Amino acid sequence: MKHIKEWLWLPAIVFILLALFYGIQHPEQVGQEHYGIYSLFPAVVTLFLCFYTKNVILALFTGIVVGGLVTAEYNILNSFLFPSLGSEKFAKILLVYLWALGGLIGIWNRNGGARYFAEWIGKHFVHNRKTAKLFAWFMGLVFHQGGTISTVLTGTTVKPITDREKVSHEELSYIVDSTASPIATLIPLNAWPAYIGGLVVLGSIQQYIPNEEAGMMYFLKAIPYNFYAMFAVLFTFLISIEKLPWMGKQMREAINRVTSTGEMDRPGAKPMLSKEIETTNIPDYYKPSLIDFFVPIGTLVGVAIVPWILIGKLMIFEAFGLSVIAVILVTLFRGMKLDDVFEGLVDGIKGVTVGAIILGLAITLGNVSERLGTSQYIIEISRDFILLVPYTLPPMLLFICMFISFSIGSSWGTYAVVYPIAIPLAISISADPFYITLNFAAIMGGAVFGDQCSPISDTTILSAMVSGADLMDHVSTQLPLALLAASLAAVLYLIISYSIF
Repeated sequence: MKHIKEWLWLPAIVFILLALFYGIQHPEQVGQEHYGIYSLFPAVVTLFLCFYTKNVILALFTGIVVGGLVTAEYNILNSFLFPSLGSEKFAKILLVYLWALGGLIGIWNRNGGARYFAEWIGKHFVHNRKTAKLFAWFMGLVFHQGGTISTVLTGTTVKPITDREKVSHEELSYIVDSTASPIATLIPLNAWPAYIGGLVVLGSIQQYIPNEEAGMMYFLKAIPYNFYAMFAVLFTFLISIEKLPWMGKQMREAINRVTSTGEMDRPGAKPMLSKEIETTNIPDYYKPSLIDFFVPIGTLVGVAIVPWILIGKLMIFEAFGLSVIAVILVTLFRGMKLDDVFEGLVDGIKGVTVGAIILGLAITLGNVSERLGTSQYIIEISRDFILLVPYTLPPMLLFICMFISFSIGSSWGTYAVVYPIAIPLAISISADPFYITLNFAAIMGGAVFGDQCSPISDTTILSAMVSGADLMDHVSTQLPLALLAASLAAVLYLIISYSIF
């Protein structure tokens, strides 16, 4: 068995050698729309190594190297890493998810605010594992802005409570992740309708979707047919109340482990939060209070969401910065020494460094996939089959978007590529508004799948981070449930679409 496992490296090595050969033979093709099947190589190698080695950093870096080989840009530092890690997007990750989020968690573990909140809410609302998971599910619905902001708000709020009630980190990260982007496409009180509405106008026929408002109306009409998102949220509810009949072998093992041994992670797991910020380190002279928790979390929620309700603007980065300032000031005002406060801040930042590295490499790989035209190639090779069997378009678009988003780790990136192409294609097959709406919904759900499940997605990474889970444990326990939700959605799309024709 050991020798067989060693041979599993062979596919990755073959892909790397083929990529090198292609780059040597076709250096002039850099900059074309896509690189044919070679466009898939970085994503395929990365995902293979993620699941085989469980070493996400190694997998991401190897994928970037493969991208450099295909494009014949062998200096990946100058071609990919420096532009990506020096970008505004990565600077925001460092400021928000490393310094602000890590610092906030670190100070909470120094002033005991999160633990005190868990004990307080445990007395009033949460009494066991089931109610703790249900509370996490409910908070996922409350923080329905989608993507990274939802995962961070939900995870930081509920983790002290679910830890207290011995909810495994695999269960928590699944609930946090599956009530982030999926719920954002079902509750339109966020930035998603405007973003998607604008994309549809760019690629659609003016007669059917003349402006952004019309595109947003299609978003709203598609909500009842966004079957993947519905099943994803339903499954998290059922697992919360412990009524989900099937959840996959690894999730079942995680639940059996935590209920029998109390261990939150499997033996050998590498949680995204370090041990330093998983345990409280409260000075003897300091007495924790609810104020330590509610002032910073209230600042975070208020500044992030209230301006959006009033003026339509999400102030995410300002919210994180002000929440850290708030927790520092409150902790100092309540009597903690300055040195202890900043030791907690630094411990928190150190505790999420691995997560920031993974996010930076994931951004770089996303830029590599964009450079290679990965999404365009997938759509191109699928188009001919779809035209032959038009009633398969909705389920096919679901699977195409699943594959693209899983490969590039972004739902919004998938939307940007697919909507301008797929909606005109749907209209050319049938001008029936219901048929167009059905395809619209399939794209919405399929893109969310990858955002929720891919180990190179920022939402997936942050869900594991704020839940204290091992990233690949989170992916491997969530993936079977997500695939089941997608399969059920595809069947419904096929039945409904077939009835139209």
